[in-house]
Amino acid sequence: MSVSIQAVVETTKRMNLLSSLILLTSVVLTRGCAPAPGATNIARNGEASQISDYQYPLATYAKNAIDGISNTEFSKGSCTHTNYDKDPWWKLDLKQNYKILNVVLTNRMDCCPERLIGAEVRIGNSPDNNNPVCDKVKSVASATLSFCCKGMEGRYVSVVIPGRSEYLTLCEVEVYGDVINKENKVCW
Repeated sequence: MSVSIQAVVETTKRMNLLSSLILLTSVVLTRGCAPAPGATNIARNGEASQISDYQYPLATYAKNAIDGISNTEFSKGSCTHTNYDKDPWWKLDLKQNYKILNVVLTNRMDCCPERLIGAEVRIGNSPDNNNPVCDKVKSVASATLSFCCKGMEGRYVSVVIPGRSEYLTLCEVEVYGDVINKENKVCW
């Protein structure tokens, strides 16, 4: 059986192209921003609120998103859920200023994960959610959505779906960052 050199070259080119595509896909899929190993989730010590609470036999309160349970099935009772509101929001008051490095959202996956597309993660010191945007939800292919906020400073972290009426459901919100130490100056 004879194999031509040209056939071998073409097969090698195809394999190299396939390998390059696999590597590129891997880089794109892992482009998210994961917290450092062993980092502390500072959201757990905050106080959560949201625009409204969906009336359902299960508790759908804002605090569910910082309970440490990231189950993506709404019926398990650990997700938040708002009413069908215009520009719905969920907000976390961290009680002091932080340099926020990472925010990780866990989306509902048993139904309607696409509702979260277009949601903005905002960080700042304004309690009315009118803060700078760290990033937007562009894809819900995965339940866990990680955002790099590069040290944005603020006391409040919010998730807002601007410009439309929608239900907002979050199954967990994790926030990682460093407290901003204010120097104590003593005057004599």
